[in-house]
Amino acid sequence: MSLSFNKPSSKTISAPTSPAKTRESLLQRVQSLTGVARDQGASLIGAVTQSASSVRQQAYNKDKHFTLLVIDDPQTDWTKYFRGRKLHGDYDIRVEQAQFKDISVTCSLQEGLVVSTPVYRTGSKVIRVFRPNFILVRQNLRDAGENYKNILFGLMYAGVPSINSLNAIYNFQDKPWVYAHLLGIQKRLGKDNFPLIEQTYYPSNKEMMNSPKYPVVFKVGHAHGGLGKAKAENNVEFQDLASMVAVSCTYATTEPFIDSKYDLHIQKIGSNYRAFTRRSLTGCWKTNTGSSIVETATVSDRHKLWIDEVSELFGGLDICALEIVVGKDGREHIIEVNDSALTLMGDTQEEDKRIVAEMVIQRMQMYCRPPLVKSMSRSSLSGQSQPAYAAATAAGDDEGEERQQTSSSVTQPSRRDSETSQASISSQPQQAQHRTLGRQSSQTGSIGSVEDYEDTMKNLRKTFAGIFGDDK
Repeated sequence: MSLSFNKPSSKTISAPTSPAKTRESLLQRVQSLTGVARDQGASLIGAVTQSASSVRQQAYNKDKHFTLLVIDDPQTDWTKYFRGRKLHGDYDIRVEQAQFKDISVTCSLQEGLVVSTPVYRTGSKVIRVFRPNFILVRQNLRDAGENYKNILFGLMYAGVPSINSLNAIYNFQDKPWVYAHLLGIQKRLGKDNFPLIEQTYYPSNKEMMNSPKYPVVFKVGHAHGGLGKAKAENNVEFQDLASMVAVSCTYATTEPFIDSKYDLHIQKIGSNYRAFTRRSLTGCWKTNTGSSIVETATVSDRHKLWIDEVSELFGGLDICALEIVVGKDGREHIIEVNDSALTLMGDTQEEDKRIVAEMVIQRMQMYCRPPLVKSMSRSSLSGQSQPAYAAATAAGDDEGEERQQTSSSVTQPSRRDSETSQASISSQPQQAQHRTLGRQSSQTGSIGSVEDYEDTMKNLRKTFAGIFGDDK
């Protein structure tokens, strides 16, 4: 038996408006125009790249600026929110943005904090080195398979101010630790006033024999975005998940499954409050995965109390959010707290980023102080008043402290003589001697250091002996 396949006809009919004859010429013309556009585009891109490079080089005053390190993914360009803003009148804000995975730090008593980040220019990798004066953290310190605790230690060594504080970020490394602090709030306010979801903690798989009720939500270790989270309907599925914990060598938690109507997010940035509802469009019980619809909601006094209490954790959270599951029965269950790495939601994301930037600028204005200028020499400082020395010393200048001590040792006899003349010297000859002494001490102070310093001190002693009637 043989099979034969007839080849279909390849006849085509051209449309009257575009004859086949003209199609070739049109194609050649389009290709020609495309080539011209490509060449012009390449030259334009080169010009723009050079222009952008020069703008980056001149974007801030190299002599008067403070450096802000923003730890975030490259999807948000934080540079534009600080462009043109000043600190202390004329200090620029230099923004360096990088992810945790691209940051390298060293910290020592001599060098202070040094941060290195890679920068790619014209296909080559360049290492940028800088010393940040302030830090904005917008990434999670830990996630599934990622842990940047060692980077955080380097930042904490230097004590660089940040939003949120480095101490708070350190405390958000493990969700059970955060949940334990939420339990403290619930004990103080009561279960009805702070409806925290019930949670069971297992340090390892050895303790995971059974769950008190099903279905349960199973969470393995510390992760975000729905990772490490599963649902167990019965004991068989529970034991399967427990075996996964044995392999991962980490802790696990379980929570009762809530048949939810929607998620509620209460967000606080500084003194700004927002609330959002999130509903899954795919029907998945994990509303933070897949497509979902987000709507703005009203922040009630009840929700404001909750987020205010949470914002006091770990010394204070400048940026935080509460995640709440609202069941189909209308009951609310607080399930999680997010720190400054929270995901901005809704149509107000751009406005929220500007609020964050304003808060950072205010903090930098508070913590980043410009250094005092060293413009006085030793000889000129000897004739200055005490506030000038105090200003030099306040700048952390060791040489300023030495200048203060040297000048004080020379001018001190003049001050003591002035006090003595007001208290006990009343005759005209003694006043004349006092004026002579004042001139001598003034000359000594203006000279600063002379070769016959010992002879000068002998003359001063003789003069004091004449004033106090001591012939020794």
